[in-house]
Amino acid sequence: MILIPNIEGISKIVDKYDLFILDQWGVMHDGDKGYEKAIKCVDNLFSDNKTLIIISNSSKKKETTALRLPELKFNQHQFKEIMTSGEMIWQSLLNENHDQTKNIGQNCFHIYDESKEDGKKFEDGLEKFNFVDNIDKADFILGCTPLVDKKVIDYIPLLISAKKNNLPFICANPDFDTVESNSKNLSFCMGTIAEIYKNMGGETFILGKPNVEIYNESSKKLTKIDKSRILAIGDSLHHDIKGAINFGIDSLLITST
Repeated sequence: MILIPNIEGISKIVDKYDLFILDQWGVMHDGDKGYEKAIKCVDNLFSDNKTLIIISNSSKKKETTALRLPELKFNQHQFKEIMTSGEMIWQSLLNENHDQTKNIGQNCFHIYDESKEDGKKFEDGLEKFNFVDNIDKADFILGCTPLVDKKVIDYIPLLISAKKNNLPFICANPDFDTVESNSKNLSFCMGTIAEIYKNMGGETFILGKPNVEIYNESSKKLTKIDKSRILAIGDSLHHDIKGAINFGIDSLLITST
């Protein structure tokens, strides 16, 4: 039986690791503001010459994520790398460097929260695609963020049409749910919709956690990697902890902030 220790803070184990891979939402911030203890912890780790990397299942691109860190009271320059599932998918669509994004077609049905700028900005640089409003005219689905005021069940007719046309579902945020900052209630993420489509027999594609590729991509700037000295910190068993296991490193599950 594997013994899983409980600790009250990273200070208990900090000397065991040189590189810390941090999740964002639920670990560093709540979507609106950074956690004071997390901000202090990051400062202390950086002062102790620890290497810090962010790996997030956010659909936001890398640049957008980095620029927002100061708003959350974090210093973006303290991080060796910042990698998001959205950036991974955007790069794959741009460069067609995966089998699932080669010859995928030109017509994209893009699902995103139209009340925020981030979703529309995701299309910047992807001008080779036609973004269509009719699912029956699409060659594939790009799922970034749920539509405003939509429930999970509201996507079923869309998914039925997509399955009928054998459309691949490219998911930029594979998380299943997240905690709302204002109410602390759970709200679903695009990963939930992609998982339903997968269970319907549809083709889905993700590059975020727990896929090992996002870990490999985020560590390319490192000259030497000793996996025994790396700790991943997250709040999701399915994405953060499983992702760390897939990458072959230790992990820490956050249960309170």
